[in-house]
Amino acid sequence: MAYRFRHGRTPVSRSVAQALTGDAFASLVNSRFRLIAGPEAVMEVELIEFKAGSKSVHHEAFSIVFRAPVEAPLEQRIYRLEHESTGAFELFLVPIGKSPEGVRYEAVFNRVIDQIPGGG
Repeated sequence: MAYRFRHGRTPVSRSVAQALTGDAFASLVNSRFRLIAGPEAVMEVELIEFKAGSKSVHHEAFSIVFRAPVEAPLEQRIYRLEHESTGAFELFLVPIGKSPEGVRYEAVFNRVIDQIPGGG
C-alpha cells in the first residue's frame, strides 16, 4: 500500500509512513535534511525543534520545525525531503517565521498508530 496519490507524485510506502513517528523525528533534532523544492531548487535544512503533543495507544500528535537558509522564501506546500536515516518522503511545510538565521517551516502530525503487525 502506498500513501500520496495526487498529480503523479511518487508514492510513499507504508513502511516509510510508519517510520515517520514522533520518536523518530525527536531523535533527528539538530540533523540536516535535503529539501527538494523543484528541479533547480535543492537546499539543506536543519530540523531544529520537536514538540510532542497528545499520544495514546491509537494515535500521536506532534510538530516539527525546520530552519532553511534565509534566502529560501518557500511557500506553504508539499516538499520532498531526504535524510540518511529516514530515506525520502514528502511533507506539507508551512512558513512560520524569518530571522537573520533563516526561515522556519513547521509540519504538524496527527497520525493513527497502526496496531496490526505487518501493517495489514
